[in-house]
Amino acid sequence: MTGMETTEKRQRGRPRAFNGPSEAASVQSLDRALRILAIVAEASGLSLSEIAAQSGIAASTAYRMLTTLENHGMVEFDTTDQLWSVGVETYRMGAAFLRRRKLVDRARIVMQELMEKTGETANVGVAEDDCVVFVSQVETHQAIRAFFRPGTRSPFHASGIGKAVLAHLEPERVAAILRKAGLQRYTDKTLSDISALAHDLAAIKHRGWSVDDEERHPGMRCVAAAIFNEYGEPIGGVSVSGPTVRVTPERLAEIGPLVRDAAVEVTKMIGGVKAY
Repeated sequence: MTGMETTEKRQRGRPRAFNGPSEAASVQSLDRALRILAIVAEASGLSLSEIAAQSGIAASTAYRMLTTLENHGMVEFDTTDQLWSVGVETYRMGAAFLRRRKLVDRARIVMQELMEKTGETANVGVAEDDCVVFVSQVETHQAIRAFFRPGTRSPFHASGIGKAVLAHLEPERVAAILRKAGLQRYTDKTLSDISALAHDLAAIKHRGWSVDDEERHPGMRCVAAAIFNEYGEPIGGVSVSGPTVRVTPERLAEIGPLVRDAAVEVTKMIGGVKAY
């Protein structure tokens, strides 16, 4: 569930259509491929026969899986030694996890303080190629509150963090992102017109914080500011989200600077350079 929720128990578990082992068996090939990848990653180079023996998978099947992983850069094959090793794409994914983990861990105390100061839910999201992914949240104690489950995706143009990120990118980069992601209209307040969005982004960059004014979810406002890496590039953001009855237009001038200061603090914690 994304958006507003009450204190009732959140739904958990499997998809409705899941009936047990029969569906699980359908991803057996994925399970085997991941087993092979883990085996290769633990060694400094293995032959096909060694991989087959350690995985318990027939050499012909293991080879097909290795070549598929190779096509995705997950493993590499040395034609001289005839050995398989972990690929650069696996490293890239692992490094991405470490960056995100570092951000989440170090931002936690700042988010807690931000929630206490504003009385609303504090979030951290990271920028992906065509959306923002929420990775951490500190919820308010209010019965009615904003909730973004970790892993929730939100479009750049209709989220506070997304617009905060766009505001600090070059216009050409913004245009490329929006061409790929589109400007879908979610509510009657969504900025689905490029000129209106550009005007809003200019204002965001000037003051250092953005407002999602019911642009994604009716009845909810979000105030956000960008987090920057060591090159001064926006990589995500910090936000405060809550119902419009509490996050009123009059409170934006109070909440905005608090969120901006929190983003600056998180930026410093991860060795970044603010670009305000």
